[in-house]
Amino acid sequence: MTGSVPAAREAAQTLRFPAGSLVILTGLPGAGKTTLLRRLYELDGTERRPVAAGPVTVIDSAQSRVRWAGRLAWAPKPARTAVVFATHLWRIHRALGSGRAVIAHNRGCGPGVLRTFAWLARRSGAAFHLLLLDASPEAARAGQRARNRVVGERTFAWHRRHWAALLARARAGLAAPAAGAVVLDRAGADLLAGIRFDGPPRPPRPPRPNAMR
Repeated sequence: MTGSVPAAREAAQTLRFPAGSLVILTGLPGAGKTTLLRRLYELDGTERRPVAAGPVTVIDSAQSRVRWAGRLAWAPKPARTAVVFATHLWRIHRALGSGRAVIAHNRGCGPGVLRTFAWLARRSGAAFHLLLLDASPEAARAGQRARNRVVGERTFAWHRRHWAALLARARAGLAAPAAGAVVLDRAGADLLAGIRFDGPPRPPRPPRPNAMR
């Protein structure tokens, strides 16, 4: 599944993915990814753990930040960021192992990060799809200021470079390492009514042999 949802959409729509898929919602920092997940799944930002919503587990990286808030104040920021990201990855891995669909927020869209998600999906026999929330750099900056989480200039420039490359590939129908990509602009995101996962359920990941001893 690769395509775009234009702003000139007059009715709310539902996106559909195969049952048990891993869907990574990504975009520039401040693009509105967390806002979209909160609206679709009635989150309030205080969640410390992934949220089950029907057949899907919703995993926002903010949940891992809340989980560790105040507990790593002694550590330098790069170390805190690494711990939060490792927790985020582990939660995605564990949710995929249950056979459930997973929709997860992730602001990083570099090739290495995407290959990691593809590897996690493959390990569980899940399809990997991208949901790209396209916002201009100016709109993303405004979103950062609104939530009081402004990204440094060098970091934001890094995100912009990787985002531009990923967006161009997706619009050209080149979603690899994902099986498909859907591009939503901000107006299209506002009209999104839901995300459904259709088809027969995916079986849970078999336990490793040493785990059965």
